[in-house]
Amino acid sequence: MQPTRLSALFRYFEQVVPFRIKPALVTTAVLVTLLLIPTPDGLTAKAWTLLAIFLTTIVAIILKVMPIGVMAMMAMTIVALTQVTSTSSKGAISDALASLSNPLIWLIVVAILISRGLKKTGLGNRIGLLFISLLGRRTIGIGYGIAICELVLAPFTPSNTARGGGIVHPIMKSIASAFNSDPASGTERKMGTYLSLVNMHANTITSGMFLTATAPNPLVVDYLAKVTNQSFHLSWTTWALYMLVPGLACLLLMPLALAVIAPPEVKVTPHAVEYAKTELKRMGKLAGSEKVMIGTFVLLLLLWANVPAMIFGPAFLLEPTVVAFVGLFVLIITGTIDWDDVLSEKSAWDTLIWFGALVMMAEQLNKTGVITWFSNLLRDSLLASGLGWQAAASLLVLLFVFSHYCFASTTAHISAMMLAFLTVGAALVPPAYLVPFLLMMVAASTIMMTLTHYATGTSPIIFGSGYVPLGQWWRVGFLMCNGELAIYAVLGNSWWKLLGLW
Repeated sequence: MQPTRLSALFRYFEQVVPFRIKPALVTTAVLVTLLLIPTPDGLTAKAWTLLAIFLTTIVAIILKVMPIGVMAMMAMTIVALTQVTSTSSKGAISDALASLSNPLIWLIVVAILISRGLKKTGLGNRIGLLFISLLGRRTIGIGYGIAICELVLAPFTPSNTARGGGIVHPIMKSIASAFNSDPASGTERKMGTYLSLVNMHANTITSGMFLTATAPNPLVVDYLAKVTNQSFHLSWTTWALYMLVPGLACLLLMPLALAVIAPPEVKVTPHAVEYAKTELKRMGKLAGSEKVMIGTFVLLLLLWANVPAMIFGPAFLLEPTVVAFVGLFVLIITGTIDWDDVLSEKSAWDTLIWFGALVMMAEQLNKTGVITWFSNLLRDSLLASGLGWQAAASLLVLLFVFSHYCFASTTAHISAMMLAFLTVGAALVPPAYLVPFLLMMVAASTIMMTLTHYATGTSPIIFGSGYVPLGQWWRVGFLMCNGELAIYAVLGNSWWKLLGLW
């Protein structure tokens, strides 16, 4: 009788409680196990507890215990309750909420809000139909169109989030919608899943091809100069030259690879071009609201590309998030979107919570010394291992890349760990082969953005659209990451050899 009652109770809770019981039990077991492990040397008990909370949160998200926003809020609550980041409750809750004022997070939120204007005005649908009329005979052709769009914009947009999430992603969604591929109706696999992945991976590939394609790249240049005593310095031109061949190879192969890994259900669209042209004729001339949207996007692109600063000097340099708010304000005061549109964009506010929580924990891991502890442990282990320099250099690149699972910001990861990894590499790699190692680390600093749905600012925007399930995002990210590393290791090193760099 007792087992029957327990079984009935379990079924009741499965139906009533807002979380999945079995994954919740697994997640709890992970947390308890981590907390029972003795604190490693070099870490405080609070730092180890914080790391356990972070890893448990990642496991809970992967297992889908509850919606990701709820899990993130729970993590914030636990950080505040346990006071692992502070000596007082007031300090702990301040730390838990600190990332909600992070400019990068608000750039993501505002980019999502701006993209709503594309849908409301119909401009997004018009752009999607235009793409289809030019490239729409095959889905993979549309994929290449998205990749080309990223490549053209990359040199001029220092924020990969603004480029991939604020400019290209709304266009991608409009194209998917034009083919009735929509997560809300369960038809995302028709085309939207594939195009979303192309959108994401084109963004990460182009981020590594130009010095000005993503915010952390200048910091990478600075670290290379430091570790080589200023003897190896990348300019905008040399960066573009060194990454040209392997970058273009990755961009060329990526849509093909994704067509195999995550094939769209609709591959050939023989009547799409005619349909798109007919629909464009039916839509007629641009409406006034569409013209405002176009003008706003041109304004955003010019400001994100720092054109005023180039003409009038550094006093006119604007932070990308400020630019995004300007664009949003323009849309609101012109009536293109209204305040109800802003409030009803649930994905933006959901992203604010869950991405904010992950950024907060990643920042606190750095502040509490966990990242430094890991970097030092790695350095000492490699130096004591007796590995040959080739194996040690390869291991350094791989560990740097895959440690990004613990970061919700590329800038934070590079700031916390890259200089330590470069320093270890400089001590292990013979001078004649140091440059290719350094360039592999440069490539790795953007390739790692493929791994997770929180790896870089673009990720939560595209993931938040709902076209790609979490498990598929991680699986595809892992495969593409390894593929791109292999291209840079083989083709990249051959290109650098041809250029006389080693």
